[in-house]
Parts: sequence; C-alpha cells; structure tokens
Amino acid sequence: MAPSVAIIGAGFGGLCMAIRLRRAGVGSFTVFEKAGDLGGTWRDNSYPGAGCDIPSHLYSYSFEKYASWTRRYPAQPEILGYLEHCADKYDVRRKIRFGAEVRRAVFDGRRWQVTSVHDGAERTEAFDVVVMSVGQLNRPHLPEIPGMSDFEGVSFHSARWDHGHDLTGRRVAVIGSGSSAAQLIPPVAERAAHLDVFQRTPNWVIPKPDATFGPLARLAFHYVPGLQRAYREWIYRYAEATLYPALAEGWSAALLRKRALAHLNAQVPDPALRARLTPGYPPGCKRVVIDSAFYPALTRPDVDVVTDPIVRIRPKGVETTEGLREADTIVYATGFRSTEFLAPIEVTGLGGRSLAAEWSGGAYAYLGISVPDFPNMFLLYGPNTNLGHNSIVHMIECQVNHVMACLPRVAAEGPIEVRPEAMAAWNRQLDAAMARMVWGEGCRSWYKTAEGRVTNNWPGRTTLYRRLTARSPRGAYRTVAASPSSA
Repeated sequence: MAPSVAIIGAGFGGLCMAIRLRRAGVGSFTVFEKAGDLGGTWRDNSYPGAGCDIPSHLYSYSFEKYASWTRRYPAQPEILGYLEHCADKYDVRRKIRFGAEVRRAVFDGRRWQVTSVHDGAERTEAFDVVVMSVGQLNRPHLPEIPGMSDFEGVSFHSARWDHGHDLTGRRVAVIGSGSSAAQLIPPVAERAAHLDVFQRTPNWVIPKPDATFGPLARLAFHYVPGLQRAYREWIYRYAEATLYPALAEGWSAALLRKRALAHLNAQVPDPALRARLTPGYPPGCKRVVIDSAFYPALTRPDVDVVTDPIVRIRPKGVETTEGLREADTIVYATGFRSTEFLAPIEVTGLGGRSLAAEWSGGAYAYLGISVPDFPNMFLLYGPNTNLGHNSIVHMIECQVNHVMACLPRVAAEGPIEVRPEAMAAWNRQLDAAMARMVWGEGCRSWYKTAEGRVTNNWPGRTTLYRRLTARSPRGAYRTVAASPSSA
C-alpha cells in the first residue's frame, strides 16, 4: 500500500511532487497551500517587470515541455500560467487545499502529525510522509531601519506589491538594487515623477538577450520533432560549460567580469555613476543581475542612485547621512529571509528534537533533501540546492526523483531516516567543494547566514547532482526501528 503524503507548498516543487505521485498512480496525497492560489514565488512576485533570468524552455518541467512560450525569458504572468496549465493537465489542482497554512509537523514515532489552520480552524491529520516544498524565497525580508512605522506615505515589499497604488507622478524610493529591484526600477521610473534608488552594494550586471518567439517559431517548437528538446539541451549545456566555471573561479571568471564591465561602460556614460555601480567583489559572489533595461533607467535625469547610508525613515521620506530624500512611496526591494528554511513551521522529529534548534548554526540536509532524526521528511529546494548558473527546476526534478525512489522502501519497511554518518560525509564533501567557489569572497548575499556560512547554494555542476540523486538511496538510509548495523 502506498504511503500517504503531505506536500507543503504549491509552487514549482510541490506541484512537481504532486504530478509525479499522480503519474505513478498514487492518490493518497494532500497539498497544503497557505495562499488562495498556486504558484509560490511566481504568484507572490507580481511587481512590474517581474520575470525570470533563466530561458523559458529550460525553466519548465522536462516532462511538460510547453511550446507556447512567447519570450526567450519568461515574464511572471506567463510562468504562473504555465504552472496553472500543469496543475490542470495533470489533474492535481483538486488535491490542493488552498488557504491551509501548516503550523506544525510532529513525528510521533510512526507517522507525521500535521497541524494546519484553515478558515480559522485548527486541524491535525496523520501522514506517513511529509514533503516540505516551501522554497527559499517565500518570506519577505524587511530591513531594520529606525522610523519605518513613522512614514506617512505608502510603503510595501516588492513581493507584496500594492497594485491599487498608482505610482504616476509620485516621488518613489526603492530601497535595494538586486535582481527584483533591477526588474521593477525601469517600469517604475517611467511612471514616477522622481525615483531614488538606495544602493548599499552594487551588483554585477550582464545583458539579457531577450527576444520574442513569433507564431512560426512556436509552431516549429510544437511540431518539429526533437526541436524543443534540442534547444532546451543546448541552453542547459551552455550554462554548465560557461557559467558554472565562473562561479568556481575557473576559466570563464575573467570573461564574465569583462562582459559585465563592457555592459556597464556601454550603458552608463557618466564616469561618476559608473564608479558607484562598479562592485568591489568578484562576479558571482552575489547573484549576477541579468538585465538590459536596468542601467538605462538609472541614467534618466529623474532617477538618482543614492549610496549614502540610510539613517532612518522619516514621515516625509528617507533620511541619509547627507540629509532627507523626500518620498511619498517606499518600495522595499530587500529580498527574502532565505536562510530560515521552513520557518515559521515548527518541525519536531525523533525524541522531540526541534528542527529549528538543529539548524541554529545554519541549515543542512543530505543531498539538500533529508535530515537525520526526522524520518520520512523530505525537502524540495532545501539547503545547498539553489543555483547561480542554471535552472532550479532541474534540481527540483532530481529531488523529486530521489523522493520517489525512497517511497517503496517506506511502504515496505516503515519510516526511514538518513544515517548520521552519511550526513557527516555529505557535509565534509560540501565544505571541500564550497572552498573552491566565489561565494566566500567577502561579499554579503542571501546565499549565506550572517555568520558567513553558505547554506543556500549547490557548489557543483548540476550534472553531478543529477548523478548523486539518481543513485539508489538504500545505503544512505536506515529504518528508524533498526540499529545502524542491521538496517
């Protein structure tokens, strides 16, 4: 009998897990989604200009290759439409319980007791397996700036965009200059009377070679055998061959720097502004911004790039060390609480162990999927599985493959957990690989904790991760009722 599965989250990961279960003939699963609709980060991030910097045909499931993409790089509405298409095609929408926020998951020695709140009522249900698919970029981070509550205008985080607030003719302050800011600044600048961009640290930026797919191209992707598969494979191999070595400080690192500087020089003629926009750390230490409209927006006469440190928020604007910058709207493009995996869900494993306590020094998981003492709990897009060079959808599919390979053993033997020695060996390998990567070069980023430990990124090629997750998981796991020597 197939184990019952609770899937937490209905974004790319949760939907992939649900679809794979459905295709395998497993119907005993429930998807818990705290919001009123599916989509995860692509539901939440609906700010102007929101989109993906991974090409459309790669930022999609390998089993649903979708020939209807209209652009090389997809915009948010199109990605959300793709996920809705997948949910409907594979008939998993009716398995999603919308508006159900999971508060706790407690392992009672045999099953997981999952407590959720729906319509104000708390409910606890038992499942054999829990798959956590809450993502890394789902909880907005707001900076701790004095006086934020004193602001008399309208303020919001980029992931909670206020679509009812018209920016036309406004004095707008955007705090942050990362990937989200780079996407929203150009359309905001076109509508605002004046825009101040508050930059703490400049980002490396390379051009986005975007283009539309016309009707003929879409027809070819749909009807020409193998064309879409070959195009997808070419994008994937190119990223592995050229972008990954730059992050590993290999042969392409100098080329990435040269390309970014050439882009900056071509689009920003003012040498003083160029100097403020030139990073002092290697490309890739923070996520590289891929955008061709960001720099031109910053050169507009009604846009100022402010690098003076922010002192506090005043009722009428933002005060820096050089004085008050008036604003009637503040947009916090300040990212997410990315290293607080699974928070605020309370997860309790064997012996009453708290996952939050286990991860107090930084999150970890075997293959980014399993944690000792938390049997039958699997993570999608967990610790050290984010990418800086390729499609996270590929990683998610690898993780779902691994979970699917574990389920028959769960059905036959009962709860399983990853062996502590396998976890320790995995951490040693990660540490050795991480030492070769550019992320430790002194910059601050959402990839790592305040103490400097990289908890988010995968330090290898995705081809390696695919091989590791494709192996039989038997040797790394043990049944919870057996001793390590007999499992």
